[in-house]
Amino acid sequence: MSPPEPNELAVVVGGNGALGSAIVDALVAAGLRVISVARSAGAPALAPDGRGPNIIPLVADLSRDEAIDEIRAAIDAPVAMVVHAPGVPVAGGVLAAPPSLLGEACNIKAGGFVRLVRAVDHRLREKSRLVAIGGHYGFEPTAYAATAGVANAALANLVRQMSWAYGPRGITAHLVAPGPADTDRLNNVAAARAGREGKAIDEVLADMRAESAIGAFVEPAQIGWAVRTLLDPEADALAGSTLFLDAGRRRAIP
Repeated sequence: MSPPEPNELAVVVGGNGALGSAIVDALVAAGLRVISVARSAGAPALAPDGRGPNIIPLVADLSRDEAIDEIRAAIDAPVAMVVHAPGVPVAGGVLAAPPSLLGEACNIKAGGFVRLVRAVDHRLREKSRLVAIGGHYGFEPTAYAATAGVANAALANLVRQMSWAYGPRGITAHLVAPGPADTDRLNNVAAARAGREGKAIDEVLADMRAESAIGAFVEPAQIGWAVRTLLDPEADALAGSTLFLDAGRRRAIP
């Protein structure tokens, strides 16, 4: 991996979450200063935690256009990478999820990614990376994960659009699509599915593991590793594409 230039930045939205924290740590280890964006001042990422001076906390709500100026004002150096990794509401399956939450999820995922990129556009340089964290359910729809499925499907389309829009500047866009990750959020999804199917949560979690070819959930550190790898110059070849980190869940070809 080519080391980042001195003082360069990454901006990670959702840096206080389980996945975002792993991504922040991986990018700091790669030599970047990281602006870790959280939606509220009470987020764990904004409290002193001994993670070091290269993590810069910032409050900005990426569901609002005002976040563009709030993030832009915090940028003081070239931006090597942005990572959009917010969570979306867990609203259950398509038969029960409030329709308004589908729109909210798309605003956070797709609209938020557009806001993030616009906020840093003036400090992007050749080989900067625009990275969105999507998910397995955007490509393998189910009846029990409506918001994640719809919002992540929209995000996949948006990343391709970003690739064509920024490609002439030598800037690449990427989607990372993990399978279910071993986090508290997974337990919320399992609880919603358990209620729908009339099962115990442990039974649902066992069923979800069985959906993987290796009987496993994805670990946050594995997602951090994949994002860090996109800093490599060889990652140019992945422009506009999706990295499936699904532990063997995806069955479709391609």
